[in-house]
Amino acid sequence: MTLVKRALVTMILLPIGIAAIVWGGWVYLAVITIFLGLAAVEYAALWRAGGFQPAGVLVVASVVALAVARYMGGVETAAAWLSAAVLLSMTYHLVQYERGRDQAATDFAITLTGILYLGWIGPYMISLRDLADGLWWVLLVLPAAWLGDTGAYLIGSRFGRHPLTPRLSPKKTWEGYLGGVACGVLGGLGLALWYPTLGAPPEINLLSGGLVGLAMGVFPTLGDLGESMIKRQIGVKDSGRLLPGHGGAFDRIDSWLWAAVIGYYMVVYLFI
Repeated sequence: MTLVKRALVTMILLPIGIAAIVWGGWVYLAVITIFLGLAAVEYAALWRAGGFQPAGVLVVASVVALAVARYMGGVETAAAWLSAAVLLSMTYHLVQYERGRDQAATDFAITLTGILYLGWIGPYMISLRDLADGLWWVLLVLPAAWLGDTGAYLIGSRFGRHPLTPRLSPKKTWEGYLGGVACGVLGGLGLALWYPTLGAPPEINLLSGGLVGLAMGVFPTLGDLGESMIKRQIGVKDSGRLLPGHGGAFDRIDSWLWAAVIGYYMVVYLFI
C-alpha cells in the first residue's frame, strides 16, 4: 500500500516539478521556496516535539528570505541575509534565556542549524538553475538523484539483506544502497545520451552524466540519514503527513539538499 501511495504522489508531483524546472524564473523559485518553507515548519515542529524551543518563526522566515535572496542576488546577497539571521537568532535566544529558558543555548544551536541547512544549502537548487544552461544541469542532477533514490528503495525492498545503518535507518540495506548507486550512474548516462537530442549543450555528455550520476547515487543518501538522525532522537517516523507514502516536505527533500549543493559545485568546477 505504501508503494502505491508513493507512486501516486510521485505521478502528481513529478509533472509539476518538471514544469517548474523548465519554466524557471519566479515559478521555479516559488515551488522551491514553498517546499523549503514547509520543510522548515516541520523541522521546527520536530524539535519542539522533543522538548526543545527553536525560534520556529525565525527559521521559516529566514529560509524563505534566503531562498528569495539567492534568486535575486546570488550567494553574495544571500550571505548578508544569513549574517542578519544568525545575529537575530542569537538575540532572540538571549532574551529567552533571560526569561528563564535554561536550554536557550541548545535552542539557539537548533535554530541556527535549521537556517543553515535549509536556508543556505537548500537554495543551491536555485543557484544550480541560475547557472549557464542551468535548465539542463538541474534536469541532470535532480533526476539522477531521484532515480538513485527510487532504485535504492525498490532494490532494497526486494533484495535487501544486510543493514546499512542499523541505528539510523534499519530498513536501509547495502543491497539497496549499491543498487541506488548503480541506478544513479545508469540514469545519469541515459539522460546524457538523451538530452543532446533535445538541444542540451555539449557539456552534457557521457562523462558529465556518468560522474553526476555516480555522485547522486553515492552522496544524497547521507541527507536521508541525516534527517533520520533527527527523527530517531525525537522518536518519530516522519517529519509530517503532507505527502502520503513519503511523509512530510522535509522527508521528501532531505536528499535533494545534498544533491543540489554537490551538483552545483561539480558543474562549476568540473564542467563549465
